[in-house]
Amino acid sequence: MPVVVAAVLVGLLAAPPLRGLVARFSVPEGEAWCDACPSCGREVRLLPPTGCCPGCRGRLGAGAWSVESVAVAVAVAVAFAADGPAVAALGWAAALGVALGFVDARVRRLPYRLTLPLLGGVVALLTVAALAEGRPGVLVRCLLVALAVGAVLELAVWARALGPGDSPLGLALGGLLGWYGWSVALGGLFAAVVLAGLWAVLRAAAALLRRRPVRGLDVPVGPFLLLGALTAVLAR
Repeated sequence: MPVVVAAVLVGLLAAPPLRGLVARFSVPEGEAWCDACPSCGREVRLLPPTGCCPGCRGRLGAGAWSVESVAVAVAVAVAFAADGPAVAALGWAAALGVALGFVDARVRRLPYRLTLPLLGGVVALLTVAALAEGRPGVLVRCLLVALAVGAVLELAVWARALGPGDSPLGLALGGLLGWYGWSVALGGLFAAVVLAGLWAVLRAAAALLRRRPVRGLDVPVGPFLLLGALTAVLAR
């Protein structure tokens, strides 16, 4: 219970800056980042659970309490999955993953301004974890898994099935899953594909029930890659 309470508090404390990131980067391709509130010009950094600008009360970013709910759930999941020094890398990926998931779901893009810090942080924290545990050789496996996952996603990018931001996200998640082994990495990819497929089927079914045409479903891949990775780590 103390671990769960601590995780809930961490999730709630992380939510305001994560909301700020979601509001800043949830803009369509080609538009400038939303660094300030369009209505009052107040800088977008920390936002309350209502998702409203503290200055003018205008709506910014995700809906009320949505980021908080996901951040708390992810923090609790990370607390249960935590074991050893790699928890810092897992926590870093989980925190930025919450912001990336919301941004991709809203505007179908994974900005380099978020994916590259995610990748750099995972590399640095896994390196520290490997040295702290006295097994630097595990970094070779992390690198191989990261390259394998990144290559698969890059092929999909070349085929225009994915956006360019999916490749650095795949590198980061591949490296993180590589810490736990090849089977966990494969499980994460499999879970991501299954979850994305289920989401597409549900959306198609909902469209048919409402008697609307089923065209391109435009499924955001980022949230499912992140959720698949977390599911694989929890299930290992």
